[in-house]
Parts: sequence; structure tokens; C-alpha cells
Amino acid sequence: MAEPKDGPPAGSRRVFGPFTARQLWTVAGSALFAAVALIVLTRPIAAPDDFGPTALPVSTPFLVGSATTGLAVGDLAPEFSWTGADGTPQVLRDLAGKPVQLASLRGRLVWLNFWATWCPPCQGETPVIRDLADRFKAYGLEVIGVAVQETTPDEVKAYAARYGLDYTIAFDATADVFNTYRVFALPTQVLIGRDGRVLQVINGPVSEGSMRLWLENWLPAHDPGPT
Repeated sequence: MAEPKDGPPAGSRRVFGPFTARQLWTVAGSALFAAVALIVLTRPIAAPDDFGPTALPVSTPFLVGSATTGLAVGDLAPEFSWTGADGTPQVLRDLAGKPVQLASLRGRLVWLNFWATWCPPCQGETPVIRDLADRFKAYGLEVIGVAVQETTPDEVKAYAARYGLDYTIAFDATADVFNTYRVFALPTQVLIGRDGRVLQVINGPVSEGSMRLWLENWLPAHDPGPT
């Protein structure tokens, strides 16, 4: 009886060490399938073109509505007021109940940040907004965080206290300002120039580096920061 021979079966050919072409193709195919599956599972819910300019392409905004065409650069930014269901005039208010009016901020660069305490991308960018708001306030920057889809102002107050947020935070209880600005993702940034017109809309979280460059470009006299 012939002794069994070591090595690959008859008809197969070694191409790299002990491995056959079939074995190598099997491994390569499995790796390709895994890579494609990873891309599918981790890609944004909507295509990048649906979001518009995003400071961090790898960060996915939290969708809270269907993608829609929002404000365009050059549009006059809407005021933070509306007519209630009962016909009475309403205005956006901060966490202390004071009215927040865009008209009173003419002459300053306004950074609207639509966000929520429960939104992971919003949580990630909170320190960035806090630090830039502190750094550029003296140079004409006004940051307004518009909290949406929150249960009570007290929850937002607790969040602001925890992170030491000194900039204005408004409570958009009925989402009227959110809808007026045609926001569909959290966070969303709307940068408004000193003349009250939209300079930039960013659907998604921002990085310190890119946002600082924009602020330095738009502010008449800015903090050069460390060299």
C-alpha cells in the first residue's frame, strides 16, 4: 500500500509557501467581503452630498428629519420669532426666560449651534464650542446654542453647568426656530455675518482647527492664538 504523500492534492499548484492558489483566493475573497461589509455598516445614513459642507467628514450627524434644502449662503437669517398656534407672537428665550433676538446682535459674528444634550456628536463638539466661544468673544463672536427636542430647560441647565458653558443657550421648546432654519441634523451650525446674512451652514460637528480658521477669516480683528 502506497504511503500518502505530503503536500497539496494532485492537480493543485503551490504558489506561495505551503498555500495553493485556491487557498489564497479564498482568503483574499473573505478579506474583501469583510472590508465591503465594514464600509456599508459604518457609512453615514445619507450620502455626503445630502449633508452639504461638513467640517468632519468622518463624523456622522444625528438625523432628526428628512434631508432638505436649508438656508443658502447670502440669505438673510430669519429672526427668532414666530406666531403661536393661538395667534400670539412668540420669541426664542434663553434658559433664564429672557428673549433672544437676532436683530440685537447686528455688528457681531453669530454662531448658531442647533444641538441636544442626548446627541453624541453634539456632546463631542461641546468642548470645542466652549473654548472657541471664550477665545473669540472679545473679538466680536456671539455663540448661541439652540437646544431642541429636550424635555425640560432644567436638563439643559444641568448640562451647561457640567461643561461650564458661558455662552447663550436658548430653549427651542416647540422647535419653531429649528424648523424656520430648516435644520434636519444635529448638530447643525449656522454662521451669520455682521450684516445678518448667512455665511456658512455646516451639517455636523466641527473641529477646533477648521472652525478657528473660519472665525479668524470672518472676524475683523481676531486672536492669532499660539504660534
